[in-house]
Amino acid sequence: MDIKESVKTAVSVLDSKLAENIVIIDISEVSTIGDYFIIATGNNVNHVRALSDYVSEKLDSLKIFCKQTEGYGNANWILMDYGDFIIHLFDKESREYYNLERIWRDANFIEVSEFLK
Repeated sequence: MDIKESVKTAVSVLDSKLAENIVIIDISEVSTIGDYFIIATGNNVNHVRALSDYVSEKLDSLKIFCKQTEGYGNANWILMDYGDFIIHLFDKESREYYNLERIWRDANFIEVSEFLK
């Protein structure tokens, strides 16, 4: 499975589990840490953990394994590093505070609808 299909799968899972404000950022032109960021918000820490669990289960079933996960314990920001793409799952307050979209504003923002077709 290529990277775009992997991102599409992750975004589809997040969308199906009612993640809010999903954003996809192509960081390949401005960073060497990966090609894509997926950013999404959960309603509360339990929802954020559940989003992480569902994405992990689906990608694991496709033999796409997370290299490292950070923040699962307190679940206000869970970072899931898949190498070529990184998933950031936030609660609402943390999403507003860290504002990754502002930090990465020089990157290419991709319409989520392109990945949900």
